[in-house]
Amino acid sequence: MARSIPPKRLPAVIDAAAQVFVTHGFRRAQMQDVADVLGLAKGTLYGYAASKDALFAAAVRWGDALEPLPALSELPLPAASEGELADLVTSRLAAELPNLALTRALQRASLPASPEEASAELASIVTDLFHRLARHRVAIKLVDRCAPELPELARVWFETGRSTQMSAMEGYLDSRQSAGLLTMPGPTPIVARTIVELCVLWAVHYQFDPAPAARPKPSDDSLAATTAALIARSTALDERYPS
Repeated sequence: MARSIPPKRLPAVIDAAAQVFVTHGFRRAQMQDVADVLGLAKGTLYGYAASKDALFAAAVRWGDALEPLPALSELPLPAASEGELADLVTSRLAAELPNLALTRALQRASLPASPEEASAELASIVTDLFHRLARHRVAIKLVDRCAPELPELARVWFETGRSTQMSAMEGYLDSRQSAGLLTMPGPTPIVARTIVELCVLWAVHYQFDPAPAARPKPSDDSLAATTAALIARSTALDERYPS
């Protein structure tokens, strides 16, 4: 158990680890880099995590504060076992899918009654996707950043995660366009990918932009609403978005 720094510093250790892995990737990141961010001796850091692999696993698991932190008796944290992180990410993705607004829209028994209703439906889908991505932004950013070095995680995110969302979005847009409820500004696959990538950009990557902020960052609610409005306007059948 770590004794040189207070137990309440564990969240700071996890945050610092996430910052370092996002900045340097997995292979280039070192325990010393994390210690430097925290202003600690590297030896002190080993009281919290047994290795670099353990720090990465901790950042993925606890960086988004979706699970309670481990008890002090569990420190130093061990490295994840083979397949453990991929299983974790897979289970989190699977838990989100059934309740996605996109999933519910694809399963509804009847289509929207009007183009205006379809535009509102699409806006709600985008808003919902944005907030779900934001809830997992640290893990998504870590997996995305380190994917070339960790192919097991890359398969989970790019194939099970992002590709699944793009395919579902494409199917949804096709159904609404075929029904005369929405219009696509380009080929449906490109529009579907643009929608998903815009949500990932603003919900995840924007929050890690290293450029100095000239002004406070807008809230997630504001970013989600703006993204949804842009997409709804661009696909509205009569080129008007309902107010």
